Amino acid sequence: MKRTTALVLLLLIGLAAGSCRAKKTEIAPAVASSDEALYKEGEKYIKKDPEKARLYFRQVIDSFPKSFYAQRAKLAIADTYFGEGDEGNMILAASEYREFISLYPFSPSAPYAQYRIALSFFDKALKPGRDQQKTIQALAELKKTITAYPLSEEAQSARDKIKECEDRLAEHTFTIGYQYYRSEAFKASTSRLTEILTNYPTYSGMDKVYFFLGDSYFKWKKADQSLPYFTKLVSDFPKSKYAAKAQNRLKEIDAAKKKTKK
Repeated sequence: MKRTTALVLLLLIGLAAGSCRAKKTEIAPAVASSDEALYKEGEKYIKKDPEKARLYFRQVIDSFPKSFYAQRAKLAIADTYFGEGDEGNMILAASEYREFISLYPFSPSAPYAQYRIALSFFDKALKPGRDQQKTIQALAELKKTITAYPLSEEAQSARDKIKECEDRLAEHTFTIGYQYYRSEAFKASTSRLTEILTNYPTYSGMDKVYFFLGDSYFKWKKADQSLPYFTKLVSDFPKSKYAAKAQNRLKEIDAAKKKTKK
């Protein structure tokens, strides 16, 4: 009996919730007959009730697909998902932005949509010590922004974000290389650190890359291969905390050569 009563209560709660939702999403006929009214009604709820805002925006698209407001509504739907900010909504936002570009490739808002796709990954990227898949995806979408819309304001913003992405990926690679260095796995450390020179030449931490790359070769008994990196560090980053260490290594190498000649 108790179980039956509980089930009935749950059913009543469910029906009440459904009724509330139905009332919540009801659109007045006067509003439903106007694309502009629907759109403006949706705008009212963007911050306080994004789901309700999307209802109005979708109604614009469904009822007035050729309308100027349909294009704006499509973009607004993407923006509401983006504005919620969590992982799931960012995925939905990126999907909506892609659809917008597909539907309106020549829209003045297309660069904005593409840049927002990039940000949906960029804003969720993890710190350098963790998985960098989001950073890689963000970098690809940022580059697409520049390639597709090179003269847009978004392209300039994308260039700044690209530098951040590349620095993050370089730092991630450095962390791995440094761990190999500490483990005295010098073949692996030189391989990883060289990747930074090749793939991320503008990395802000290049002084430490030069030092640990040079020191990997030095400790690997390949002093001649370490020379260019120590020299580059001293000449390009004289104020770096690694510069003095590099100079000491250069002195050691020079002393060893002189000793060999004797």
